[in-house]
Amino acid sequence: MSEPLTAPKLTMTDGHAIPLLGLGTWPMRDAEARRAVREALNNGYRLIDTAEAYENEEAVGEGIRTSRVPRDQVFLTTKFNREWHSRAGVRQACEASLRRLKMEYIDLYLIHWPNPKQDRYVEAFEGMMELIEAGLIRSAGVSNFKPAHLQRLFAAGFFPQLNQIQLDPFRPRLEDVAFHRQHGIVVETWSPLDRDGSLLKEPVVLSLARELNKTPGQVVLRWHVQKGYVTVPKSANPQRQSENLHLFDFVLSPEQVAQLDGLARTDAEIVDSDVFGH
Repeated sequence: MSEPLTAPKLTMTDGHAIPLLGLGTWPMRDAEARRAVREALNNGYRLIDTAEAYENEEAVGEGIRTSRVPRDQVFLTTKFNREWHSRAGVRQACEASLRRLKMEYIDLYLIHWPNPKQDRYVEAFEGMMELIEAGLIRSAGVSNFKPAHLQRLFAAGFFPQLNQIQLDPFRPRLEDVAFHRQHGIVVETWSPLDRDGSLLKEPVVLSLARELNKTPGQVVLRWHVQKGYVTVPKSANPQRQSENLHLFDFVLSPEQVAQLDGLARTDAEIVDSDVFGH
């Protein structure tokens, strides 16, 4: 049997390598999540993204264990909620996630939302540094952090490896991306295909899909990875999972990238992490 196609990896500043493409698991639960994770890994995925808030860590862990892929070949990400934003709380949250996952360590642990009104995310990140020392996690990052939130971490001497943010051709967030690159932080994109499906119906996307003999989803995901972003589209469909993984046998030309860049909208809604969080 031939080896399945796997995504190239990007090395973070701590030396750990993360696949450019992974499987997002929200809002899958129970049997659907178990099956999706197992099939994704067996089909070549090596990055799995979950979170305490998704309420599917047990199923994700079982999907990993029942796949044909050894644990040390899986890059597992999970995230914790605001109630654990303290040094001791982060330890509790991590140990609870590990119990649910039935895993000995987490590859990448993220603060899910900054919750700046609570103003404890700096302390939470300090707690994650202690988890690295304890061997419970390998890398520490954040999710949905704005540059101002990151600056607070920098001022305290903390530098996340990665920030997972809402980003797609409608919402390119160029200033945020430039800030991340300036500070060596990997950009990971959630909802990379847009949240309501309208992106995949855009005439530009459909035209490029015909031109390249690819699906609209493949065209948009290729835009993400070609920009150097890690991305985690959700799919429980094995055929769609396979399609999403087949991004590395074609390249968008500079002109084609520019066409997708042209979809940027000034009125595209972005979840405001100064207001929303859990």
